[in-house]
Amino acid sequence: MAVDYEIHDHDVLIIGAGGAGLRAAIQASNAGASVGVVTKSLLGKAHTVMAEGGMAASLGNVDPADNWKVHFADTMRSGKMINNWRMVELFAKDAPNQVYQLERWGALFDRTPEGKIMQRPFGAHTYRRLAHVGDRTGLELIRTLEDRSIHTGATVYMECIVTRLLKDGDHIAGAFGYFRDDGRFVLFRAKAIILASGGWGRMYKVTSNSWECTGDGVAMAYEAGAELRDTEMVQFHPTGMVWPPGVRGILVTEGVRGEGGLLKNSLGERFMEKYDPKKMELSSRDVVARSIYREVQEGRGSPHGGAFLDISYKPADFIRTKLPSMYEQFKVLADIDITKEPMQVAPTVHYAMGGVDVDGDTAATTVPGLYAAGEVASGLHGANRLGGNSLSDLVVFGTIAGQCAADHARGIASFPGIDDAQIRDEQEILLRPFESGGGENPYLIHQDLQDIMADHAGISRTGPGLEEGLAKLAALRERACRISIKGSRIFNPAWSMARDDLFMLTVAEAVIRAALARTESRGAHWRLDYPELDPEQGKVNYMVCKADGCMEVHAAPIPPMPPELQEVIEETS
Repeated sequence: MAVDYEIHDHDVLIIGAGGAGLRAAIQASNAGASVGVVTKSLLGKAHTVMAEGGMAASLGNVDPADNWKVHFADTMRSGKMINNWRMVELFAKDAPNQVYQLERWGALFDRTPEGKIMQRPFGAHTYRRLAHVGDRTGLELIRTLEDRSIHTGATVYMECIVTRLLKDGDHIAGAFGYFRDDGRFVLFRAKAIILASGGWGRMYKVTSNSWECTGDGVAMAYEAGAELRDTEMVQFHPTGMVWPPGVRGILVTEGVRGEGGLLKNSLGERFMEKYDPKKMELSSRDVVARSIYREVQEGRGSPHGGAFLDISYKPADFIRTKLPSMYEQFKVLADIDITKEPMQVAPTVHYAMGGVDVDGDTAATTVPGLYAAGEVASGLHGANRLGGNSLSDLVVFGTIAGQCAADHARGIASFPGIDDAQIRDEQEILLRPFESGGGENPYLIHQDLQDIMADHAGISRTGPGLEEGLAKLAALRERACRISIKGSRIFNPAWSMARDDLFMLTVAEAVIRAALARTESRGAHWRLDYPELDPEQGKVNYMVCKADGCMEVHAAPIPPMPPELQEVIEETS
């Protein structure tokens, strides 16, 4: 028998209140839709704030030669050409408009002496392209969008966890979940749903991601029948904190290198000269991360297993002005004054290029009525994301998703039907840990999952290692069925962890299966047993879908790029 639940109706339901979710809410509300926004945490506390260094857009304020074509080519090359080229085209063209829209809404960017929006260099960008607010750009973006969105009439449901997407036949019909404060169940009926729930970094031990990033949206979309794309592509940001242990993995913005920070090994060598003598510290993230990894593996790492990142040769006032958060972060957390001594950094899991497959023009998934934007979606970044492209991604495709979801909802006269069986099934999954006598601890399941992913699907991979990881995942999934927790449903973090474990196990399997399928090294995917690029595999994306209750992977040919866009690539080479 179903347990009682409350019901809320919206034309468009948005799951996630980061940059993509809030931008989608603004657009959908302005299009006349009734909008609900659900967030696992509090409004304003989104992982978007971890994008610190800036948002990429070809404004040309500092380097006038920059334009959308160069940004397009940089993004495609960084993604090793397996990007959705249509998404990249739309993105590169619209990013400057979105920056100026944020400015009109009150975003306070750093300025040039002439009063224009300042832009800084970032890895693998041809020109200085990142509009920024010191090293707190993501925070400013969230502040601006939050302020704008609360005046649009959208209803926000805070500390509410969505655990299942519901369907009426093939069409999306709503979502089910519960509120953290008292555990009461909630049903959202909706004509369209936008996933803006972010990535899955918490299934790795060393990560810059916050507790919310457990792959909920990707796993729910997969269970609802949506296709996933490029899940093997997990970005290791080159520079996370490594000491003390309690802060290992916390992001050290690429802005440090953009403002002149130098990477050195234990011998004092500026080692990027060996790996990319042209771009040095401003090489792409996959190259820099692998370079630090190699230096450590070959015995030239820092005392705590990383590399030294040094900007102390710059004037102290310059550092405190350009990188105020980094100065404070190291001073408070590590008792290090970065104006006087180097930082110790190492690669940390930071971003998922893979996710739910979407159409570039509409942000629609393969499930009618379901849309996705931001890190939960895939296609824009290909095999490796350029630094600074994430914030632009959120607002460009948040806008598209909000508009198209509202248009879709307008064409539906009444709310789709939802059969009680779907709700009963999800309630049974959610309540099982309270009734189970299996004795498995959800936190230990999570810890073991993190060990599996670090050991078998980390920055370097092999076929046998991935196969071993897949077998361990199967055993761990069996244990996860026997999770048991104590206490009530009132603010019970173990209860949330129990469902998060299931989400992360699904996504972890997708990562490993796609990594096994891609028998080459491309971008963030580094196979030690296949160290070279395979031109033939550069013509496909690996897609993950659910078929007859099992996870399947298949190669999908990349559509040919139009001649005019191919010319852009050739012109800017």
